[in-house]
Amino acid sequence: MRTLLKWLGYLVLALALLLAAGWLLPSRYAAQRSVVINAPPDKVWPLVAAPKAWTQWTVWNRRDPAMQVTYSGPDSGPGAGWSWVSKSEGIGHMQFTKADPPVKLDYTIGFGENDRQGTGGGSIILDPEGAQTKVTWTMSGNAGNNPVMRWFGLFIDKLIGPDFEAGLANLKALAEKG
Repeated sequence: MRTLLKWLGYLVLALALLLAAGWLLPSRYAAQRSVVINAPPDKVWPLVAAPKAWTQWTVWNRRDPAMQVTYSGPDSGPGAGWSWVSKSEGIGHMQFTKADPPVKLDYTIGFGENDRQGTGGGSIILDPEGAQTKVTWTMSGNAGNNPVMRWFGLFIDKLIGPDFEAGLANLKALAEKG
């Protein structure tokens, strides 16, 4: 019994140290990916500026076809948004906050009920490169004083980066299709 209590004490101490170390980690987090699309910005823009178009190229809807999505606001541009409930993707919402067609779209995003799992923001930037468009998708946020979310922030690029890459590959295929 004494050995069990000793190991339990070590476990509690280790968890306390990990939690305390979380407060020393940076509160800011970010992820970014880019792709070059063989299409001009005005052909890519409608695919990124309308929430309903995102279902055609983001991976989240493909991973859970039963995802419940509710759209709000205008069909595209500032104020357009959506919320979702999904077994695999969780609960969240996204809203476009600013648009500079066909160059840049800014958004805010929240995860979990009442944003308990975090909030952030990001942009989709379309840079013309001759007959092509370089599309850059960014997301960043602040974990605040939550030590668990600060640990999560250390790995956000590895966690969300592959989703951005797959989504941008789908966007490229869709925009280049014709």
